[in-house]
Amino acid sequence: MNIHEHQAKQILKQFGAIVPEGVFGFTVTELLEKCKSLKTDKYVLKAQIHAGGRGKAGGVKILDNLNELEKSAKKLLGKKLITHQTGPEGREIKRLYVEVSSNIEKEFYLSCLVDRATSKIAFITSDQGGMDIEEVAANSPNKILTTKVELNDEISNENCEKIIKIFNLEGNSKKEAISLIKSIYKMFIKTDANMVEINPLILTKEKKIVCLDAKVNFDSNALFRHPEILELRDLNEEEPAEIEASKHDLAYIKLDGSIGCMVNGAGLAMATMDIIKLYGEEPANFLDVGGGASKEKVSAAFKIILSDKNVKGILINIFGGIMRCDVLAQGVVNAAKETNIDVPLVVRLAGTNFKEGKEILDNSGLKLISAENLDDAAKKIVEAIK
Repeated sequence: MNIHEHQAKQILKQFGAIVPEGVFGFTVTELLEKCKSLKTDKYVLKAQIHAGGRGKAGGVKILDNLNELEKSAKKLLGKKLITHQTGPEGREIKRLYVEVSSNIEKEFYLSCLVDRATSKIAFITSDQGGMDIEEVAANSPNKILTTKVELNDEISNENCEKIIKIFNLEGNSKKEAISLIKSIYKMFIKTDANMVEINPLILTKEKKIVCLDAKVNFDSNALFRHPEILELRDLNEEEPAEIEASKHDLAYIKLDGSIGCMVNGAGLAMATMDIIKLYGEEPANFLDVGGGASKEKVSAAFKIILSDKNVKGILINIFGGIMRCDVLAQGVVNAAKETNIDVPLVVRLAGTNFKEGKEILDNSGLKLISAENLDDAAKKIVEAIK
């Protein structure tokens, strides 16, 4: 689960990190009223969306007074901001954040994430922070340092020194950087975060280490332990179909292709997506209905796939183990009749109650195409939509 920058900074602040003073608002009037409490010569206005690249897209403005702030806020609020992470459809700006300006001497990059390959926590640091960190990674990988640490209650001073070595800091600035690493590590562990990214992390002309931006992602599977974080969820920033899928405990991720996929098991789902690409088309989604799905759950999954206007055909690929093929078949039939499906439907069933499931589908009156195996199914759905 992602949260907004202003929310991330408040959590960081709770764990001891230094962030600029700031306020947010859902309306220009609310924002201006709150800004009166800020003591600054310049205001930094930031669009709040769950996407990077806001600066290059015009979503960050530095303003000299409240009149300029009001004009810019009116232009930004309600606008669709298009960045390299939003796609061409962009994201509508529904809240704004204003913080005091900082006197920047140097920009750094700092992130912390779970390294699943080694079961460690990886800190990534660079002395080349800012908007073009992706270019630094691509063109100057030697400018990026990765430090992997074991999962413990606290992080050692030795590891902190390794992480910030590339910053080349001295004196009190170095002490502040070490303190920040400890704060982020503690926050990361205590909140079940997946990723914390500070870009840029800055050294001010007053030699202070400040988190100028913040992006945090949390493990959705651990949110039951953190109701206070779950309250920060902004459904306006999430894909509606994915929100609906979460209500039915379905693992669904919307993609940009034209073939909808309903599969049981993450591995089989990924293999199904791969073979669709092998035959020249793109999957419209990742969807794992799970092992013990009910007819109602399967029906909900089917409707979610069909809600995507890009879907030109559906491939159902089920290997019945815990999942019974007859249960899936009945769920598909129910959903198809309710939604009046008008796109090609290819079904491959194998495993538990396969014969019963096939019989339900054969007697359903639906125009569907049976497949013998995964390869056959992929060929048939690609041919069908063409």
